[in-house]
Amino acid sequence: MKIEFAPLSLPLQRRLQTASVVQWVFSFLGLAQCCIVAFIALFFTRFWLVSALYAAWWFIDREKPRKGGRRIHILRNSIIWRYMRDYFPITLVKTAELDPRQNYLMGFHPHGVLAAGAFLNFCTEASGFSTLFPGITPHLMMLSLWFRIPFFRDYLMSGGLVSSDKESASYVLQKPGGGNVLTIIVGGAQEALDARPGSCTLLLKNRKGFVRLAIQHGTPLVPVFSFGENDLFEQVRNPKGSWLRQLQHRLQQIMGISLPLFHARGIFQYSFGLMPYRRPICTVVGKPIPVQRKHRPSEEEVNQVHQKYLNELSNLFEEHKAKYDIPEDRHLEFI
Repeated sequence: MKIEFAPLSLPLQRRLQTASVVQWVFSFLGLAQCCIVAFIALFFTRFWLVSALYAAWWFIDREKPRKGGRRIHILRNSIIWRYMRDYFPITLVKTAELDPRQNYLMGFHPHGVLAAGAFLNFCTEASGFSTLFPGITPHLMMLSLWFRIPFFRDYLMSGGLVSSDKESASYVLQKPGGGNVLTIIVGGAQEALDARPGSCTLLLKNRKGFVRLAIQHGTPLVPVFSFGENDLFEQVRNPKGSWLRQLQHRLQQIMGISLPLFHARGIFQYSFGLMPYRRPICTVVGKPIPVQRKHRPSEEEVNQVHQKYLNELSNLFEEHKAKYDIPEDRHLEFI
């Protein structure tokens, strides 16, 4: 006898979608602090051995974020991420095949405030990455700072996140047999300070380290543009030269992370809160750009490949922007 379950009602689906996004926002805004507090607090209870044993494990395992991480497929496939996908919704679009016998370096743009598209598309299976790109294992780079937080580091690695340093990148890109993708959010934390609805400005003009890395490993570059990434939050006005921007820039230099002052909707109302707006995100993966391997590329060679990358990214944006209600007269601006 076949048992059939009744479909969830629309109000219940909405509540589950909202709850999944609350969990995601909390994981980046509060979970790290909670992990630190829990780790320290346990030392002052009868469960002190838990933190002691974890500290020993942490020391032994300290290089793992630089060695490809430790993904847990049951967490990547959790139904929570599918509800999060449907909240916005988020979709992943493929425009070209990726050969599983090769490794690739993807440049993701723009960063947005919390990089929702990058996380869901490359750290979970909610948008069907493995179905679209069979035989390819995705890795997403994240600031090394976050991997120094007990317990939280394991949560990050479970989705395929790796630390953002050269050693970590090289480990993924030179894996034998191919079939690996390293995704770098090129604009990084600084670009998040310009993330606001309608913005098409990318911090990319002088960011060439990822290009040099691709040349050194002979790894094809793949441009990725996430339409709608900047539309999820409003941000307090912070033009360059303002006291707020200077303060944010100074804090970024000290801590390594940016602190955009953002807001959107609440959990039970739509006027004000830290919940992202329900606005669609469509992440479009472009075609690979072949790169000739050279251990020590000259500045001219790096500049040539970098310019080719900018051109391909611009073409990708122009080709797809009409589908996502972007005005014809709006183009990418590189700063």
